[in-house]
Amino acid sequence: MGTAPHGDKPEPSRRDFLYIATGAVGVVGAALVAWPLVDQMNPDQAALALATIEVDIAAVGEGESITVKWRGKPVFIRNRTAKEISDAKAVALSDLKDPVARNDNLPANAMATDDNRSASGKENWLIMLGVCTHLGCVPLGQQGLYGGWFCPCHGSQYDTAGRIRQGPAPQNLEVPKYSFTTDTTILIG
Repeated sequence: MGTAPHGDKPEPSRRDFLYIATGAVGVVGAALVAWPLVDQMNPDQAALALATIEVDIAAVGEGESITVKWRGKPVFIRNRTAKEISDAKAVALSDLKDPVARNDNLPANAMATDDNRSASGKENWLIMLGVCTHLGCVPLGQQGLYGGWFCPCHGSQYDTAGRIRQGPAPQNLEVPKYSFTTDTTILIG
């Protein structure tokens, strides 16, 4: 085996080629083995389909509500009356058990005013998860002392803006992320 003259690179040998080819095959093989493991961590198509839903609210008249299912949970969509809105606006923030809006469309520290709980620019629309914040029961609509929602499991009472007013529930009903795509269509999620 001779040495190359100074400045000349030695010719690659057959052994060098085998090392490079073996390494390349090993990298491709590792990627083929790892891909199914990485890919199985992605959500399945059924979960992706439920990430957002569009709801047509054209048929929901004033004073009416509908309940839709999103991510396995009920979502209350209420077209509030003028009296319900004025009742909600008349409540002083100091009277609220939970002063935070719990609205995913606003900063986390937004106050629980009626404006911060209802749809921006469409204060008659109230969109909330229909899950009691105490133990996860489904409250009944337009019942209870405040004309909002009443949880029959343990007696939590929410007002016409979905704010907890009485009972063991610690927080207001959660307002999910949503937007109006048209005047009569809401995209939730």
